Amino acid sequence: MVKKARPFSFRAPRSTMRIVEGRTADIDADRARTRELFEHTKETGEPGVRAWTPHRQVAFGRRDARTENYEEAKRAAEEHGFPVVEREVGGRAVAYTGSTVAFARAEPAEGRAIEARYERASVDLQAAFERLGVRVQEGEPPDSFCPGSHSLQAEGKVAGLAQRVTSDGALVAGIVLTRDAEAVADVLEPVYAALDVPFDPDSVGSIERAGGESDPETVAKTIETALADGYVGANADREA
Repeated sequence: MVKKARPFSFRAPRSTMRIVEGRTADIDADRARTRELFEHTKETGEPGVRAWTPHRQVAFGRRDARTENYEEAKRAAEEHGFPVVEREVGGRAVAYTGSTVAFARAEPAEGRAIEARYERASVDLQAAFERLGVRVQEGEPPDSFCPGSHSLQAEGKVAGLAQRVTSDGALVAGIVLTRDAEAVADVLEPVYAALDVPFDPDSVGSIERAGGESDPETVAKTIETALADGYVGANADREA
């Protein structure tokens, strides 16, 4: 069963899935909301899903922060009007324009089944893209932003996934580019140049560029539904 919850409501039976909607008034509080969702899952064993549109920002990873020209990269982001934050996990810089959708699914840990969780999340995202009128493929073009082995592409990279695993929970999270592919490329080009990371601006895609339904709120709701239904359905099959 999937239970809707108000953004700051954290009371629900263990057999439900918590869905946290919307964003907070600022970047720090918004990041805290996702941490609270993950902590709830780790403490109670109740899974949770969130899909939303973060505030405009460039989020740098730990590897970025250790590079020689990190300060130059941060200045490049700020000069393009993007506030700078640092993520708690690895990976390279990611730009959120305000229309970018972020998603997170918190699950109770099942050993270290990292690849299985990636596969389930990728399948669920592909279902969401199909509902939005976009057929995606696994993988990414060469020299993409935040390069990784768990990405989806359609007229460029449109989604990337990452995962954080602890002894009692796992958080599969990522972003989906709905619109603003040019704005993302424009800010990341000087950022990646400063970080000395290969980057092709033409590798940036979006749902809009691929011809799908790109309204950010519609995209967020579609992803939320796919991630929640996919998790509930997969666990129902295992219990049958």
